[in-house]
Amino acid sequence: MESLLTALRAAAEPTRLRLLALCARGGFCVTELVAILGQSQPRLSRHLRLLVEAGLLERVPEGANAWFHLADRDALARDLIARLGPDDPHLAADARAAARVLAERARAASEAFRRSGTEWDEASALELPAEAIEAALLTALPPGRLEAVLDIGTGTGRLLELLAPRAASLLGVDASRDMLALARARLAGLGIGHAALRQADMYRLPLPDGGFDLVAMQMVLHYAEDPTAALAEAVRVLRPGGTLLLLDLAPHDRADLAQRHAHRWQGFSDAEIAGWLGGCDVAPAIAIPGPLTARLWAARSTVQSSTLAA
Repeated sequence: MESLLTALRAAAEPTRLRLLALCARGGFCVTELVAILGQSQPRLSRHLRLLVEAGLLERVPEGANAWFHLADRDALARDLIARLGPDDPHLAADARAAARVLAERARAASEAFRRSGTEWDEASALELPAEAIEAALLTALPPGRLEAVLDIGTGTGRLLELLAPRAASLLGVDASRDMLALARARLAGLGIGHAALRQADMYRLPLPDGGFDLVAMQMVLHYAEDPTAALAEAVRVLRPGGTLLLLDLAPHDRADLAQRHAHRWQGFSDAEIAGWLGGCDVAPAIAIPGPLTARLWAARSTVQSSTLAA
């Protein structure tokens, strides 16, 4: 009862309700919230701290910044937001200001990527059939609604966009802050408010065991120095019976291409993947032909914390 009362007290203030409504749209940093609400940073920081302490918002550090979004699957916060009148003048003004901030965020992200040369899509660079890959990924999803989805190496956030209609909550992690900036701008522009983004190392995910019923790794493993460790970490965060979707290149002899794109591995065989996923039931791989063949492996976790073969 005490935790519920704490949450209700935290939400029972006009500015904090406005913050909840804004963060339901996606993650915002403090400077963006200051620009939207027109209040001082110390004042908003105090409101945000109270909402985080009450479990209504989550604070995700990223470099020198921090992003705030609704706590995963917090039904109380979403119920309170649903009860706010759509014609409230404060909320309408906040929505207009948020749209301006999000447009500026997208513009800044695009400029940064043009300067650094990192606005780059690997599937296009490798001439992989993007539509066929996306269709295969959607076909391989487990039936029914997904409660919690994790995308490791989310890049531009395209996979989160595809899975958004099927999932209650989504989390994308990437080691690159630049890629997260692009993904954040993309998802906000699409109005996907139930997706969060976090900077993280795929070998040491800052996530508890067994928290996701779907984990995806798309075109990530061929960069891994230690594929076994990366897969072990992906399986660790799967719930018993959860599904790992792994999409990567089949073995190829294009050493020049691998060197040009800094690939650590020239694709993977079915036997390698099955051996590394020793604690999972691995379905027959789906081949996606192109100039290079991509393969999609779907693996089902059979234990709480699988021990993968070395």
